[in-house]
Amino acid sequence: MKLVLMLMLGTLLATQAVAASHKETVDYKDHDVALEGYLTYQDAEGRRPGVIVVPDWMGLNDHYRKIGDKLADLGYVVFVADIYGKGVRPKDWEEAKAQATKYKSDRPLMRQRVQAGLEELMKNKHVDPKRIAVMGYCFGGTVALELARTGADLRGAVSFHGGLETPNPDDARNIKAKILVLHGADDPFVPPKEVAAFEDEMRKAGVDWQMIFYGDAVHAFTTTAAGTDKKKGAAYNEAADRRSWQAMQTFFKEIFSGNKKN
Repeated sequence: MKLVLMLMLGTLLATQAVAASHKETVDYKDHDVALEGYLTYQDAEGRRPGVIVVPDWMGLNDHYRKIGDKLADLGYVVFVADIYGKGVRPKDWEEAKAQATKYKSDRPLMRQRVQAGLEELMKNKHVDPKRIAVMGYCFGGTVALELARTGADLRGAVSFHGGLETPNPDDARNIKAKILVLHGADDPFVPPKEVAAFEDEMRKAGVDWQMIFYGDAVHAFTTTAAGTDKKKGAAYNEAADRRSWQAMQTFFKEIFSGNKKN
């Protein structure tokens, strides 16, 4: 009898745990362009920090839904944004490169698309509008930094192995967010010259920024699908993945607590 009761209790608790998680595909728009994002959070009373996640150049997929869910488990309301448009999901790296290039070549459009994601997140009744951050991976890291450069009212912006270049470095003077860049020290796609230009941009604008380099890590170090062959320039690195995730958590705890100016 005790065993039966324990099994019933376990089933009830598991059901409650599932019910406590809200996961939803969300249709939204950038003007007349249909987009499809992913919203995830834990059902609870009160408002909490919101986080926008921008995927790499492969676009929104199960990998980024899982990242969103991990963030939701930490207590955040998370919206994984769609930059490319509903149904536009690259099948391979060639298609991804073509899509990413389109937005890298048109920064106003890039900013507009991620702004649409920010507005969608802000609609959620569980979000504290004064505690918002953006984070992105590779292409998404570039997008996250561009959103910060617009002067969006963000507490923080995080780039995981993202591109750091911008055609308008003076826009850094608009940045209100604290910046965290998590970078592979041996990343051939974001060379030292680009890193130096970014550092100069941040210093001149007086931004509160930090940059962490991961030794023996190249581009896409959080992406298991990139494989482990560093000679290709993009490869998964377990240590860098784990350490960068921890650095992001520490950063979020800082920016989401206390006064915004602290």
